[in-house]
Amino acid sequence: MKKTVEEYMKYPYTIELTPGDDGYFVKVKELPGCMSVGETRTEALEMIEDAMRGWLEVALEDGVAIPLPQAMRRGKFSGKFALRLPKSLHAELAQAAECEGVSLNQYMVTLLAEKNSFHEVKRLIAKKAPGEIPPSSSLLCSP
Repeated sequence: MKKTVEEYMKYPYTIELTPGDDGYFVKVKELPGCMSVGETRTEALEMIEDAMRGWLEVALEDGVAIPLPQAMRRGKFSGKFALRLPKSLHAELAQAAECEGVSLNQYMVTLLAEKNSFHEVKRLIAKKAPGEIPPSSSLLCSP
């Protein structure tokens, strides 16, 4: 059975709001080309709701596949991926894991989680306090 615009509107799509000189630019991350602007944050969020509704209506009419929100796609990951690295780094990591008394897998999960948390904090700071992070600091993706 085909979903309706109203059903899609209830999905947790990722809304990205960017302040600018003349107001706010807003877009839906998962819906290509679905964007709008508003003079205020509230107006921009109201405008993107209208833009989403229009985007979804056209997609349904034209039979275009509508992407699921990122949050709903998380179930498509197995929790495993292959990683190629230099033998010397592999040996270093294995030795560090042994010193910590954990498996290499657990050690790598911990390192990745810590680094990811660090980047999440940087993204939040960049979003809440633009200009506080020097431009030389790389963010994984724009806030």
